[in-house]
Amino acid sequence: MTFVEDATLGVHILAGFAALFAGFGAIVTTKGGRRHRRAGRIYVAGMTVVAVTSLVLFALAPTRGRTFLALVAVFSYYFVFSGDRVLSRKRPTDGPEPLDWVAVGLLTAAGVGLLATGALRFLAGDGFATVMLVFGAAGTGFGVRDLATFRRERAASREWFFEHIGRMGGGYIATVTAFSSVNFDFLPTVAAWLWPTVVGTPLIFVAIRKYKRGPSGAAASSAD
Repeated sequence: MTFVEDATLGVHILAGFAALFAGFGAIVTTKGGRRHRRAGRIYVAGMTVVAVTSLVLFALAPTRGRTFLALVAVFSYYFVFSGDRVLSRKRPTDGPEPLDWVAVGLLTAAGVGLLATGALRFLAGDGFATVMLVFGAAGTGFGVRDLATFRRERAASREWFFEHIGRMGGGYIATVTAFSSVNFDFLPTVAAWLWPTVVGTPLIFVAIRKYKRGPSGAAASSAD
């Protein structure tokens, strides 16, 4: 590696750790509270640096492995980006802005890229293709969903709150996935990449269902 690559990788790792701890802080603190907002801002900033440095590393050395990581960076960061952006579109009359359209376009393109690459590697007998196909299907699916949502008027006034939980939760799954893929070498490669999705996705649905049912959801959504 060159000095620039080493420095970029160092910043990438530091930002990843900051996002990992800040994201956990946002999860365990009261929604809408000062500590929650502060942790959330640090988390978004950390994930922004992670995404940017991933793309820089790819630009410096566009290998096949880094191509995959660059596509995953776009896929992962979209959840954080859209989860943060939804806070600026709280009212039913608030619609997507050009930046939102660009972001969802990039997500859809990254999802299709992951699907295509995963399909080629699956045909070649590469077991890691499963990870690429799962991420590609998720990215493409969310991209198509959001494109359809952007084309119609927004729904219930509290929908932004549940979208915020789901998307930031999805972003945190990606953060844990990155940590697991690098450090959990005692697990099979595919398991190290996919267990956060398998465990985290049901927890997000449970959390959203809890807020929809309980009065705390109304309080949190009005305060966030």
